[in-house]
Amino acid sequence: MESINLFRGYGKVNPHLQDQSPHHQYTSSKRRILIFSVSSILLLTLIIGLALAALIHESNSESEESLHLSSSDPAESIKTVCDMTQYPSSCFSSISSLNSPAKPDPEVIFKLSLQVSISDLKNLSSFLISFNDVSSQAAVKDCVSQFDDSLSRLNDSLSAMEVGPGEKMLTLEKVNDIQTWVSAAMTDQDTCIDGLEEMGSEFLDEIKAKIERSKEFLSISLAIIAKMQALLEKFDLKLH
Repeated sequence: MESINLFRGYGKVNPHLQDQSPHHQYTSSKRRILIFSVSSILLLTLIIGLALAALIHESNSESEESLHLSSSDPAESIKTVCDMTQYPSSCFSSISSLNSPAKPDPEVIFKLSLQVSISDLKNLSSFLISFNDVSSQAAVKDCVSQFDDSLSRLNDSLSAMEVGPGEKMLTLEKVNDIQTWVSAAMTDQDTCIDGLEEMGSEFLDEIKAKIERSKEFLSISLAIIAKMQALLEKFDLKLH
C-alpha cells in the first residue's frame, strides 16, 4: 500500500512551482521595470526641481544684494569697492576721510581714490624737491620730473570723468584709457626707485617708504578701475 502511495505521489508538481510559469515571470519582470522607470522619473523630477530652486534662490539673493548695495550707506559702499583691492583697509580709511556724496557708487568711489593718489603724489614730489642729498641729486631730479608726468596722467583721468548732469562718468573707452594712465604712473615710480638705487642714496630707505605708500594708493585706483564693470554689476549698474 505504501508503495502505491509513493507511486501516486511520483510525478506531482509543487503547486507553488506551477505558478512560476514563463508568463508569470514575464509579467513580474515588466512590473519591476515599470516600478524602476517610475522611480527614476520621480528621482529625475526631484533633482530638476532642486536645481531650479537653487537657481531661483541665487537669482533672488543677487537681486537683494544689488538692491542693498544701491541703497546702502556710504561706508558700506566704500567697503564693498575696497574689498576688491589688494589693500582694503588702506583703501577704506583713505577714501572715507574725504567728503563723498550721500550714496556713492563705484564710479564716484574711484574718482575719490584718484584724488587720494594725486594728493599723496603731490606731497611726495614736494618732499623730493626739498630733499638735500648731493649724492643722489640727479636721480631725485629725474624722480620729480617723472612724478610730474604721473600727476598729469592722473589729472587727465579726473578730467575724463567730468561730465554733464545725468551723464555717466565712465565708458568702456574711458576705462581703458584711465587704466593705461594709472599703470603708467605706477611705472614712473618704479623707474624713480631704480634711479635712486643706482645713485646709492644714503636716504634710499626713507624715500622708498614714501614711494611705496604712493604706489599703494595708485594700486588701489588701478584695481578699482580694472574691476569697474564687475563692481557696477554689484550695484545693479551698467557700464556705457
